[in-house]
Amino acid sequence: MNFRKALICNIEKLVGDLKDEKELKEILKRKFTKKEYKVFVASEEGQDFEDICKLIDEDLKRVEELHKSAIKKINQEKIKKELVDL
Repeated sequence: MNFRKALICNIEKLVGDLKDEKELKEILKRKFTKKEYKVFVASEEGQDFEDICKLIDEDLKRVEELHKSAIKKINQEKIKKELVDL
């Protein structure tokens, strides 16, 4: 999975360049819950929410909430600062 591409698509206002893939992965793992991380990665790899439901054993509404929560987190200024190389 390309974390840079996924983050660029989901971050509303990005100032600066993102760090390398390995660092981005570690930051996301640290900031997201396990299920948020799995949902974010799976959705960015092109899986639909029904498949993700089976993957993490949750209902559709919960998967949508997890995805929405993950997107909110990566748009927080505090987390955006960690993702960007200064």
